[in-house]
Amino acid sequence: MRALLVVLATAFALLVPAGPASAGTAPDYAEFPYAPTTYSEPFRGQFHFSSQSGWMNDPNGLVFANGLYHFFYQHNPHGLEWDTMHWGHATSPDLVHWTQKPIALEPGVHPGTLFSGGGIVDRFNTSGLKTGALDPIVVFSNTNGVSVFYSNDNGRSFQAYDGGRKQIEIPEESRDPNVVWDADRRQWVMVVWSNRGGNGVDIYTSPDLLQWTFASRYAADWLFECPDLFVLPLDGRPQWVLTSATSEYVVGTFDGKTFRTDRPQPKKMNLGTTYPGGTFYAAESFDNTPDGRVVQMAWQGGNRGDSWTGNATFPVALGLVGSPDGPKITRTPVAELDSLRADTRTWRNTAVTATNNPFAGILADTYEITARFDLRGATAQEFGFALHSRSDGTADRTVTYNRAAGTLYGRPFQPTGDEVSVRLLVDRGQLEVFSGDGLFSVADNVNFDSAAVSQGIRLFANGGQVRLKDAKFTRLSTSWGTAQSTLESNLQGPWHATAGSWTDVAGGKRAQAPGDSFYLSASTAGDATYQGDLRLDTAQAAGLTFRATPEGAGYTANIDAAGVVKLWRPGRDIASYSTPIAQGQTYHLTVRTTGSRIQVWLNHGTSPIIDATDTAYSSGRFGANVYRGTATVQNLNTGPSGFAAFASGPWTAVGGTWTATPDSLRANASGDAFYLSDRTASDLVYEGDLSVVNGVAAGLTFRAGADGAGYTANIDASGAVKLWRPGRDIATFSTPIVQGRTYHLKVQATGSRIQVWLDRGTSPVIDAVDTTYGAGRVGLNVYAGTAAVRQLTIS
Repeated sequence: MRALLVVLATAFALLVPAGPASAGTAPDYAEFPYAPTTYSEPFRGQFHFSSQSGWMNDPNGLVFANGLYHFFYQHNPHGLEWDTMHWGHATSPDLVHWTQKPIALEPGVHPGTLFSGGGIVDRFNTSGLKTGALDPIVVFSNTNGVSVFYSNDNGRSFQAYDGGRKQIEIPEESRDPNVVWDADRRQWVMVVWSNRGGNGVDIYTSPDLLQWTFASRYAADWLFECPDLFVLPLDGRPQWVLTSATSEYVVGTFDGKTFRTDRPQPKKMNLGTTYPGGTFYAAESFDNTPDGRVVQMAWQGGNRGDSWTGNATFPVALGLVGSPDGPKITRTPVAELDSLRADTRTWRNTAVTATNNPFAGILADTYEITARFDLRGATAQEFGFALHSRSDGTADRTVTYNRAAGTLYGRPFQPTGDEVSVRLLVDRGQLEVFSGDGLFSVADNVNFDSAAVSQGIRLFANGGQVRLKDAKFTRLSTSWGTAQSTLESNLQGPWHATAGSWTDVAGGKRAQAPGDSFYLSASTAGDATYQGDLRLDTAQAAGLTFRATPEGAGYTANIDAAGVVKLWRPGRDIASYSTPIAQGQTYHLTVRTTGSRIQVWLNHGTSPIIDATDTAYSSGRFGANVYRGTATVQNLNTGPSGFAAFASGPWTAVGGTWTATPDSLRANASGDAFYLSDRTASDLVYEGDLSVVNGVAAGLTFRAGADGAGYTANIDASGAVKLWRPGRDIATFSTPIVQGRTYHLKVQATGSRIQVWLDRGTSPVIDAVDTTYGAGRVGLNVYAGTAAVRQLTIS
């Protein structure tokens, strides 16, 4: 969306405590400045998505990828007004239960103007960008041209393709690229709003998402900003639908190059206030839905609180029906809403008058109402629902059908035969009204008063009576709190804390407690392999808890600032291992339980440092523990580690943060950092898989001292494979190194001769001589950014 939103946003000048908008750097990525929230504030939607804090506007790049729905959106995480645009990110397993994730695209890390755009899932790897088991998510942004960004770790990080260079150059004002798959011609199609003498979209095609060819232009005065292009069936035949930010749309055909319609006058799919900052704007549909549905969400700018501005409409499934006026879109809330349903009440064949309110006695905050009214014999001039009503007759909002005016909720409405149906979704700051099998929809923002005295519902009829055919009231529970924002884990939620406070930070989950505090998942097991990363900030100890009760009573393996790794349970220290433990450094613990046997490994060592027996607890929950102070935990996972390496004792970090995910060892540093095994060698063959996720370089270190000083062969995102030692670049080989792509490096050191191979090539790309270091430790290096490492071997 264009920068004029700055003007529209000046009314919301309060800032989130994180401070003014700023750009990040690769070592800081991904930015996560959000203050804690329970999502229970006044006017905060309980089943409508809103950003944990900060400003949000247009939905961007909505996709279903690798088992999750991803909702990206225009976002200023630092304030409640439009400013320096980021791409926010949230995920959901079901379109209902959303979890805030760290920033997806961040100024200073990702180049270009990060305005609105689209996204797809490259399931068939047409782009060749895939580097692993997960399907790439590819998104498009920038202004006056289009840049490509992609993720191979399911949205955890994004890289800029070709350094962010615009793959499409558009000399006129342009923005908001949107991409769809053209199955008939097996090509990708992009529409980009541009001002080539007026409103309209430029249409491009591509076989691979990277090389684009201009195909045609569709010009229309109504077609301003944030276009969406998708296919919907009508009577078994696919129809192409082109929409604008204002919810206007036309239905037509696409021949692989040109969009055409024989009904160029647009229709509106939603009758909310369809302008920037209104109640329905910039809607976008999901790519790659597992059941083929076209699911849509839009921006509602009228909702705000003390820490957030804006929310999204509830997801709807789109359809097409025929009419004398041509095909029309229907919008129906997704069936996954059922997962929130609590108690339900129903009515049938009931007369509604000014004094007979079937809903009397019901108090509710967030709920759904469906109702059908019979117009035959109706004498009431108007009837409907007064929502969040009070004993004095006032209400926060009324949804009325006016027979004489022919309006529903103040909008023109044509009943279906002799029946008026309504479906209301009532949230704390949102109201959505549907009727006519989805042909009629209105998205609105309403500041509902959640006080108990204001939670009444009044079904009324004025000037006569009307017969209620049937109605259903269903209370809707909150959708928040079922997953973790920054704690990477394969354990199931909901999680709960037994004491202290556990908050989201960029590095995982941070705990603060005066004594023992546990953070426990819903996952339970007896025999298992469980592991995670632990860092003491000010705490005395932090650990992995397993086989625990809901109160935390079970086993804990911890790191303790007194200089031990300890296995304990309430009332007994079972075993300990003496080793220096430094505050501010991350340690990896692995626990394996087999019956009464409990083994503990430290920092990816080959042999357990604790091997003990205890029979007190046979099964229970997985979680984490902190004792007396502040600590951070991350990557709490059952199953094997993603760091497969040669046999070694515990590894040692020299700078940076080194953590283990299920697919790799991850490193993050602002300068040079090393991760060193206790293996030493002189002559060796050493190889592994490396990726510069964001930033500059990652490499294999060998013949190194305890401080990392030795030789390093690395891949450098500036475009080189380099062999270096402190004070000297020994040799370089120029070659493109793409952020996010995995490269295989092999080093052979024989005396003073050092050779380096890239991607299993038959000939070394570097063959050099240096005599500075004759022997030393084997390890890893990262420089100024984030790297991923896999499959290390020595021979």
